[in-house]
Amino acid sequence: MLGILLIDKPAGITSHDVVNTIRRRFGTRRVGHAGTLDPEATGLLVVAVGPATRFLQYLPLEPKEYVGAVTFGEERDTQDSEGQVVALKPVPGDLLPQLNEIMPRFRGLIQQLPPMYSAVKKAGKPLYAYARQGKEVERTPRTIHIESLTIEKVEGADVTIRVVCSGGTYMRTLAHDLGQEIGCGAYLSWLNREKVGKFTIAQATALDKITLDHLISLREALPPVPVVALNGTQAASVREGRAVTVSKNYMGPVAGLLGPEGSIIGVARVFGNLLQPECVIPIEAAHDSV
Repeated sequence: MLGILLIDKPAGITSHDVVNTIRRRFGTRRVGHAGTLDPEATGLLVVAVGPATRFLQYLPLEPKEYVGAVTFGEERDTQDSEGQVVALKPVPGDLLPQLNEIMPRFRGLIQQLPPMYSAVKKAGKPLYAYARQGKEVERTPRTIHIESLTIEKVEGADVTIRVVCSGGTYMRTLAHDLGQEIGCGAYLSWLNREKVGKFTIAQATALDKITLDHLISLREALPPVPVVALNGTQAASVREGRAVTVSKNYMGPVAGLLGPEGSIIGVARVFGNLLQPECVIPIEAAHDSV
């Protein structure tokens, strides 16, 4: 059992809950996900099953695309709808013109301070553990990239936005920061993830409908990472961790390695026409791949 699942995560459960559900349904412990969604967030969650968990780092998982609503005039301690209200301020009557003025500042490479209610660690302890004790600790800003930030709809204090961004972007912090810039506060009231790299929500399946038939092979999941077909001798060398030389130069940094049987057997670091295996599927697991 080996492959990738595209799950349409419902609200009210964690990403880890999704993993546990898949583990029970498929009878395997080897399940992992790429890119956590907060419990109340919905949308696309990429999940790997079996030895495919080792390949999540190589999948084309950026940029990510979200649609969500920012509610202005109210701040919450978690920066989303799950939190407690900590401040209320009047929303300016010219909210849309003000947003149009400030939004260019939130595009491109920007600095973002991880929220206290997050799994980022400080002194070996997740920030949410400090937050639950009523403590706020110093955090280090992170550089993120906002490729696109647009307004889709304005209904009173609720503004629907669409965002295309790098991994590691906290959408609720983006909402909070927009509220701080306007001066009335804001929080993320709902969020749906629509794209993760080349994968889209249209390809996803509801968690309660997922079966083994929905597994996507690594051969299908890896591109646009190049996929290189190996002969039997080359495949044997790769399985022993030895580099192989192929007839064509490939653009790096990595390439998928296709065995003679037609399935992915590993991923290699690319050095022109020299491929150095980094991650290889055990031969017994490859026989069960899709």
